[in-house]
Amino acid sequence: MDALKHHAMKIGIIQEGKIPQDKRVPLNPRQCATISKNHPKIQLVVAPSPIRCFSNEEYLAAGVQLQENLDDCDILMGVKEVPIEQLIPGKTYFFFSHTIKEQSYNRDLLKAILRLKIRLVDYEVLTNEKGQRLIAFGRFAGMVGAHNALWTYGQRSGSFELPRLYKSKDYASAKKVYPFIQWPPVKIVLTGGGRVANGAAEVLDDMGIKKISPEAFLNESFDEAVYCQLACKDYVARKEDGGFDKKEFYQHPDQYRSIFKPYTEAADIMINGIYWDNRAPAFFTAEEMQSDDFKIDVIADVTCDIAPEASIPSTLKPSTITDPVFGYDPDTQEESPAYSPNGIDVMSIDNLPNELPRDASTAFGDQMIEYILPEILHWEKSKVLERATIAENGHLGPHFQYLSDYVK
Repeated sequence: MDALKHHAMKIGIIQEGKIPQDKRVPLNPRQCATISKNHPKIQLVVAPSPIRCFSNEEYLAAGVQLQENLDDCDILMGVKEVPIEQLIPGKTYFFFSHTIKEQSYNRDLLKAILRLKIRLVDYEVLTNEKGQRLIAFGRFAGMVGAHNALWTYGQRSGSFELPRLYKSKDYASAKKVYPFIQWPPVKIVLTGGGRVANGAAEVLDDMGIKKISPEAFLNESFDEAVYCQLACKDYVARKEDGGFDKKEFYQHPDQYRSIFKPYTEAADIMINGIYWDNRAPAFFTAEEMQSDDFKIDVIADVTCDIAPEASIPSTLKPSTITDPVFGYDPDTQEESPAYSPNGIDVMSIDNLPNELPRDASTAFGDQMIEYILPEILHWEKSKVLERATIAENGHLGPHFQYLSDYVK
């Protein structure tokens, strides 16, 4: 980055502008102070905000400067998409843009970024040579998703009361209630093997819910709450011969079909924690949800791809932290009141880590300092940043040329 050669680099943490507002930050006060101390060439400022999980006072106490106008910064960092009217032309931005799957609701945002000659680096595509993500909130999305799955079941069944996570200061204090809850003998199917699903498994384990094998889940009955965690091979098979090859599935998901149906007949709760490719099969169809054998009452869709381009057809919309659950009527395939006897309850909050914002922000900032800051300091040589640059100087980045029709 040219800025480094001539003067100190100035990084500004923006105030989140997207509604509903997100309380997370890319760097907490302690992390900002650490960067300033270890890298005298970096000046770090924070735009004041009334809604952040770390207060203005906490930043000031750590010796971090607050600055309302960030026009003089070289790099601007946020979490969620920046509203178009708040973008500053010609700047370098880091945030989650939700454009790489050609999401229609952010097409205008990417067009504006190109028009304003902004360089956009998207956290979601900051990866190592193997294509593994270096920085993510996924673990916390899974943790909150699992908690909310049980909370929803408690609301639906009336069999236990669970406090919401966003009302706790952090997870350590929230999980103290788990040992005192008598869980009913529910069967929970958890999909995925990455950060999200493993975060969900962490909470189910903390709840004292017993982990069992997929085989036992389908073939045995239990008088206690149990869960199984499914890898790809457990829920898809090759269309041609029923086989499975992980590498092939990742490259050609359209050659696979769902074999998830037995779990829909055995589970009470589904927690979906996969990364879904638009070409992959959905777990089940809207028609299959109408069957009398379809037993799932609660779906916590952490993946939260919105139907019809989705792994779960009942995810009609994202829900919110303040209004977390909506009902889905399988017969009409439309939204219905939550907790209806003949409906299925869907929890599809799309900013789940925002319920544990202090924990999630701290973990994210640690990853930022470890993996991304060294790349920023040697920008010209960084393949990591090149791979994650969606737009620069009015053009799509080299790895995002496939978005050219999307922005036209």
